[in-house]
Amino acid sequence: MDHIDHLDHLDKELVDELAQVARETVRDELREQGRKRRRTAALYAASGAVALYAGAAVALAVGLALAIVLPGWAAALVTAVLLAAVAALLREAGRPKGPRAPHAMAGATASGGPRSGAGLPYPPMPTEPPATPGTDGGTPPRRV
Repeated sequence: MDHIDHLDHLDKELVDELAQVARETVRDELREQGRKRRRTAALYAASGAVALYAGAAVALAVGLALAIVLPGWAAALVTAVLLAAVAALLREAGRPKGPRAPHAMAGATASGGPRSGAGLPYPPMPTEPPATPGTDGGTPPRRV
């Protein structure tokens, strides 16, 4: 009997050691993935900041070119209108196409009841409750 107790102790030590190694491996892998994602995010942020400055330089160049033939305030106004038009075009290009649901609070309807149907948040309620295993006269539920 002492021999079996000794083996149980060894099994527990082995399982504990394997679990510790697995935890350390997963932790190291997640740390490395996080480091790579942080670097990627920082590079994207830096890219966006540089692109913002590049766009500002282009807007300044357009304003200065217009200032050759117009007063400074008029050149700045024309540049602002051009940038607003480009922003509106980009906004429209980014909008989803097709029919849109009316803007209302989520789940709210005119009748006050839950919504259902195609394209709405959840399906309609079934008319009959679902059959549960073991109550329909068939085979009893399995135990795992």
